[in-house]
Amino acid sequence: MFIHQYENWTNFKWDNDRLLMLLANVRHLQGRLLGQMENLGFKLQEEAVLSTLTLDVLKSTEIEGEILNKEQVRSSIARRLGLEVSGLVDSPRNVDDVVEMMLDATQNYTLPVTTQRLFGWHAALFPTGYSGMYKIEVGKYRSGDMQVVSGPLGKEKVHYEAPKANELEPEMDHFLKWINNGVEIDPVLKAAIAHFWFITIHPFDDGNGRIARAITDMQLARSDKSSQRFYSMSNQILAERKKYYEILEKTQRGDGDITEWLVWFLSCLERALINSSDVLEAVLVKARFWEQHAQTSLNDRQRLMLNKLLDGFVGKLTSSKWAKIAKCSQDTAIRDIQDLIGKGILQKEAAGGRSTNYELIVN
Repeated sequence: MFIHQYENWTNFKWDNDRLLMLLANVRHLQGRLLGQMENLGFKLQEEAVLSTLTLDVLKSTEIEGEILNKEQVRSSIARRLGLEVSGLVDSPRNVDDVVEMMLDATQNYTLPVTTQRLFGWHAALFPTGYSGMYKIEVGKYRSGDMQVVSGPLGKEKVHYEAPKANELEPEMDHFLKWINNGVEIDPVLKAAIAHFWFITIHPFDDGNGRIARAITDMQLARSDKSSQRFYSMSNQILAERKKYYEILEKTQRGDGDITEWLVWFLSCLERALINSSDVLEAVLVKARFWEQHAQTSLNDRQRLMLNKLLDGFVGKLTSSKWAKIAKCSQDTAIRDIQDLIGKGILQKEAAGGRSTNYELIVN
């Protein structure tokens, strides 16, 4: 029996004593992180927000098995936030639409969640009306039954069966009324409950996980009282995906006690906040680098490639990759690289190999 099959199933219960210390620590970490970011200054805050939002969009889609291009996502976010960032690239519609959904959730966190807003988010996720090769119902609640299954054909395992289609409208009306008004509850706990509640209803043909995480980010923005995102819950969920699905299934098969889910959610958020120091460190490294080389003579190609390296270049940097990305000849790429080696900015990787790789020297 699944949780939604019980009468008054959304009268969730939990053990406050098991949550108090966890919740207090999460709130402390949130406050400390926001304080650290306020001390960075406006420009560095923008860099941190751009890095975090890029990470959030990439990881939320990766949880569902879809890999987006990092540069396209970063460029799309920068354009929509009006940030002056070098090296922007064109982004396709599918990337822009996903970014628009995530930004609407976090930048407009004070706005109520309505049916039409959710339908808009769903339509943004599936602009062609297809999920992969399959046509789905877009911008509306599903009209068919929904099961979460795994395993080969004929040996499927049913992990979860969502409410029937004719139950969706009253279930969602109840959810929307609660999230927009609801009882007095800590906003972080409300984020955890909202995530579980929405994913349990599973109102759409596809995209329920991404929309649940968007709702979570929106509610966490409400808890921070800020549209600026400096930590990524989606990145941490991806790192703990196996446990996420296990605790979700266990709770959905439970009797309404969601203590274990709340403990996991708060612990995951705690780790996300702790790991946000990586984003902060990367922003500070980049700032120190450009401060150190403020008077160094660099051409536009070199600035473009150095920023890509500082933002987390994927793979090995070779002269051929330099030429392709900077849109120049191989000879020009080699001259650019040799010039940076001479200035103590790049060096050859010690590993060597069939082709020469280069890395940034960060002091």
